[in-house]
Amino acid sequence: MTKPVGKLIVIGGAVNKGSFAETDFDQNIEKNLNFFERGILRKIINESKHKEDSVIEIITTASQIPQIVGSEYKKAFEFLGARNVNILDVHNRDEANSDAIVARANAADVVMFTGGDQLRLTSILGGTRFHDTILLKYQEQDFIYSGTSAGAAAASENMIYQGSSSEALLKGEIKTTQGLGLIDNVIIDTHFVQRGRIGRLFQAVVNNPRTLGIGLGEDTGLFIHNEVMTAVGSGLVILVDGRFIKDTNLTNINLGEPISIDNLTVHVLSMNDHYDLTTKILTIENSQFNPIPQDR
Repeated sequence: MTKPVGKLIVIGGAVNKGSFAETDFDQNIEKNLNFFERGILRKIINESKHKEDSVIEIITTASQIPQIVGSEYKKAFEFLGARNVNILDVHNRDEANSDAIVARANAADVVMFTGGDQLRLTSILGGTRFHDTILLKYQEQDFIYSGTSAGAAAASENMIYQGSSSEALLKGEIKTTQGLGLIDNVIIDTHFVQRGRIGRLFQAVVNNPRTLGIGLGEDTGLFIHNEVMTAVGSGLVILVDGRFIKDTNLTNINLGEPISIDNLTVHVLSMNDHYDLTTKILTIENSQFNPIPQDR
């Protein structure tokens, strides 16, 4: 499969909280704008085709408070100098298949999917003309798909849509389904560090060790281009690699019983560290063992 021409930017959240299993949507959006100033939205503008003149569509389909979330993103992008920012709240599948919505997708240089409920997002948009347009543009054009929280979780081929943090390593406690399919062989979880979701990612990976688990902390994202993932923002990205698992009890236990895993590999990335999806090599930017050479 050829590498996509487009770029993917997924963000751990902090703007619109919630998923299929959580309804604690935060109406005080203003207090969660700190990652705007940490460079993630600036990164989106800088990487876009026409920079400040790029057409940005904010997709609020996942949110239960689309007017609030959409207007906050619009203000944030405009504060950073973006001049063509629009809000697109697709309510149903008929709208997602309409000529008007497809035309806006075709005209966009950037789509920004907000947080909310990732199952709502995929059930409304999955398999529609709008979805097909986004996928084709990402494959063939200088185009950015960006998403936070639910918008990030839905970006991969498979996504987590339900599962408590405290019971995540009990067999059957997490639920997965098909996402929007922009990136294969990974599964993304969000609000990761603050909500203690590492067990959810462990179970997703042990279910299929070919899948790379990606846990995004709040105020933190990944910029993905040419098969290289680079951490951006103020927090942590956790990678869970199951390729070297030696043993597990997964198929010998009943639903609800705890899962054992031998030799699961975990990586932690912070700002500017990068991971090559082809070579499976992590490079720490500020390494104490492989420092950047100093001019003498």
